[in-house]
Amino acid sequence: MLEFCGIYFKGLKKDFILSLLENTKSFNIINTVNAEFIVIANENERFREILNQNISTIDGQIPYLFLKIKYRNLEFEKLSGSDLIFDICKKASELKLKVFLLGGLEISNKLSQKRLKELFPELIISGYSPPFAPYPFPKQHNEKILKNLREFSPDIMFVAFGAPKQEFWIEDNKTLLEKIGIKLAIAVGGTFELVAGIEKRAPKFIQKIGLESVWRLYQNPKRFNRFVRNFKFFKYVFQKEVLK
Repeated sequence: MLEFCGIYFKGLKKDFILSLLENTKSFNIINTVNAEFIVIANENERFREILNQNISTIDGQIPYLFLKIKYRNLEFEKLSGSDLIFDICKKASELKLKVFLLGGLEISNKLSQKRLKELFPELIISGYSPPFAPYPFPKQHNEKILKNLREFSPDIMFVAFGAPKQEFWIEDNKTLLEKIGIKLAIAVGGTFELVAGIEKRAPKFIQKIGLESVWRLYQNPKRFNRFVRNFKFFKYVFQKEVLK
């Protein structure tokens, strides 16, 4: 486990995450933590507690580079939702586990299901994209989500509502998700848009120098406010890491 800016990272290796698929005795939540998450966590105590109570992975090249400086002698990996979804679905297809995609745009949800099925023909997959609603969701809205989950009864679910809505929803419905039989819930933000090809991943060299958020802003200017907010990441690095 690594600590950075008040967040405890427990999901340090891909092999550890994939091993959870073979553990049918407990319910696990995975949160892929990037710079935006670190900003929100330092401004919202409940969100920070959710990240620290569950399994957080290191997402985003900038947080990863800062962690490499702080923990230069330890081995760990950058594990983003847009990479993990392929690894987890491949493993799920081998283990005959059922996967459910919840959230994202309706078109990106459907196209993501299609692409993952093409990549892994043995994968048992379904999904549902509810209409947009602020959180907490209206009762009828939430019941429709849970109805879809009960009918499909997945082993693994990816939730793409965006932070912190997706983390709050998973935590608030944890008991119901366990009753449905779900063993692994992964919060993945805008991953379905990337899987579907609606947004393109940045070239590897742009990812490595930490400018993927600039690339995504170029593709979707509506992300501008989030892009600006992410600069507060450096404020918390200075306060919590440099000055401590």
